Formats: sequence, structure tokens, C-alpha cells
Amino acid sequence: MRRGSLRRRSMTEQFSVATSEREVFVEITREVQEAVTASGVGEGVCHVYVPHTTAAVTVNERADPDVPEDILGMLHTLVPHKAGYRHIEGNADAHIKATLVGVSETIPVSGGRLALGRWQGVFFCEFDGPRRRQVAVTVTA
Repeated sequence: MRRGSLRRRSMTEQFSVATSEREVFVEITREVQEAVTASGVGEGVCHVYVPHTTAAVTVNERADPDVPEDILGMLHTLVPHKAGYRHIEGNADAHIKATLVGVSETIPVSGGRLALGRWQGVFFCEFDGPRRRQVAVTVTA
């Protein structure tokens, strides 16, 4: 092969998300798509990973802002902030919520675009803010 003709098979980019509330969903679909575009991958997979123990990432409805609020409300009901946890830092609920939601998502890439459903978006989930967090996006052909 000639020099310069090798195509990248995988690329990882990182970006930060700043939150201003203790618990909030922040839509990051645009930032994730920008990483896919920058990778030059037309067909493959996009892996979104949050390297934190009190934050998560999810794919869910982005058309109605009540959906993320409903999810947060139910998580708060299932895992209240103060419930006699033993974790000394006082954020055990955030660790549990991050475990329930998960720290990664894998999304197909087709035609250089995230292959999300019509109503879907990618959300960073903050459970122990406000903070500045990192999101890693790996795109593989």
C-alpha cells in the first residue's frame, strides 16, 4: 500500500461535560456525532464510555424533555439520596444509580452517522454534581 492510503480502523476522542446540578441528564448526541464524523468511519460501531463511578450514559428519547426528568424522578424514588447508606462520602445513591444506568453505550454507525432511532439521543447522566466530567468516544470500522 502506498503511504497515506491506510484508513484508520479505530479512533478515540474525549470531551468534557460540565453540570450545574446534582442530578441531571445532558444530551451529548451532537458531540458524539462530531467524534464519529472526525473518525472518518462510514460503517462500524461507536462506543461511548464515562470513566466515572457516579455518572453514566444512556440512549433514550430526546424529543420530550419530560422523559429524562421522569427517569431521574423514578431513580430518585428507587434510590433516595439519604437512605442510611454506609458509604462515608454521602453519595452512595449516585454510585448505585450509575451502576443501574451503566457507564457505556454502543451505537451502530451507518453512512458516517450514528444509527439512532427517530426519537433517540445520547445522554450523559450526572448523579453527583455539579462537576466537570469526561466522556470517551471510540469509533471502530
